[in-house]
Amino acid sequence: MTGTVLATPRRSPLQYASFRWLLAARTTSILGNAVAPIALAFAVLDLTGSATDLGLVVASRSIANVAVLLLGGVIADRLPRHVVLVGTSLAAAATQAAVAALVLTGSATIPGLVLLSVANGAVAAVSLPAAAALVPDTVPADLLRPANALLRLGLNASGILGASVGAGVVGVLGPGWGLTLDAAGFALAGVLFAMMSVPRAPARDTAAASVVSDLREGWREFSGRRWVWVVVAQFTLLNAAFVGATTVLGPIVADATFGRTGWGLVVAAQTVGLALGAVIALRWRPRHALGIGVALMAVTAVPVAALAVAPALPTLILAFAVGGVALEIFAIAWDQSLQTHVPRDALSRVYSYDMVGSFVAVPVGEALVGPLAHIFGTGTVLGGCAVIIVGASLAAVGVRDVRRLQVPVIGGTSP
Repeated sequence: MTGTVLATPRRSPLQYASFRWLLAARTTSILGNAVAPIALAFAVLDLTGSATDLGLVVASRSIANVAVLLLGGVIADRLPRHVVLVGTSLAAAATQAAVAALVLTGSATIPGLVLLSVANGAVAAVSLPAAAALVPDTVPADLLRPANALLRLGLNASGILGASVGAGVVGVLGPGWGLTLDAAGFALAGVLFAMMSVPRAPARDTAAASVVSDLREGWREFSGRRWVWVVVAQFTLLNAAFVGATTVLGPIVADATFGRTGWGLVVAAQTVGLALGAVIALRWRPRHALGIGVALMAVTAVPVAALAVAPALPTLILAFAVGGVALEIFAIAWDQSLQTHVPRDALSRVYSYDMVGSFVAVPVGEALVGPLAHIFGTGTVLGGCAVIIVGASLAAVGVRDVRRLQVPVIGGTSP
C-alpha cells in the first residue's frame, strides 16, 4: 500500500471503549502471566534439579499449543472473538490454579506438570489468534499502528511489574505463590473481556463450510503472500534457538552464577526493552517497517551470546534490554502488516498459520538444549543458538518482498 494516511491530531485508540477494555484485559492477563515462566522453571528445578525435566515440561505446553493453533484460528474466525477470549481466560485461570495447588501442597510431579502444561498450551492456542485479530475490530484502520503500539506498551509495562514482583514472590514465598498470581490475572482478564462490545462481523456461511475448507482458505491467504511465509520461516529457526536458550538454559546459568532473583531482573530488563521499543514505534513510523524489523531481529542474538560468554548480571540486563527493543519494533511492524494486508474475515486463520510456523520448532529447541548442554557444554550450545538467530534474520531480510513491503504511515517520520 502506498501513500500517506494522516490521522486527525487529537484522535487516539483510547477514544474507543472496546479498545480500552481490550487493553485492560490483555494487560491484566500479562501482569499475572509474566511470573509464570520464572515460577514454573524454579518449581521444576526444586522438584528434580534436572534441565531435561524442565525442557520436557515447557516443551509439552509448546507441543499442545502448536497442535491446536490451526483449530483455534478457525474458532476465532467463526465466533465473536471477545467471547472466545472470555472462555479461554477462565480456562487458563483454572489450569494455572491447579498447577499452583500441586506446587503449594507438595503434590507436584513431572507427569502432572506435563499434563497441565498440555492443557494450558491448548487453551492458549485458541486465545492467541483471537486476541491478535481482535484489534481491527476495536479501532479504525488508520489507528492500527498506534493501537498495536499502545497494546504492546501496556503488555510490556505489565510484564515489567509482573516479572519484578513475581521474582520477589518466587524468591521469598516460593514458586507456588507466583503461579497463584498468574491464575488470578487470567481470571480478572476474563471479566474484562466480557465488558467488550464490538461490531458484529459480516455473516459467513460457516454452517456450509467445513473446518477443512476454512483451513484451506486460510492457507491460501497465508501462502499467497511471500513476505508472510518467509518471515514465519525465519521465526521457525529463531524461536527454537532463542526460547530454548533463554527458557531452559537461562535459569540454569542463573542458578550457577547470580541467583534466581537476579534472573527475574534479567527477564524484567528484556520487558523494559520491549516497552522502549513500543515507545520508539509510536514516534518512528517507517514506510518499510517490516524489513527494518526483520533485520533488527539479528540483535536478539546479543542476550543469548551474553549468557554464553559474560553471564554477569549488569551485562545480561543491558543485553536483554537491547534485544527487547529490537523484538518489539519487529512485533509492531508485523501486526500492522498483517492487519493491513490480510482480509479481516481470514485474519485469525492467517495468524494461526503464522503461529504454528513460528512455534513448531520451539518444543524441539526446548527439549534438545538441555541434553546438548550436558554433552557439549552450556556455553557452546548458547553460542550455536546465537549463530542460528543471526543467520535466519539475514536470510529473511535478503528477500525483496520482505524488504519492500509498505504499510500506511500516520504522521511521524517516514524515511
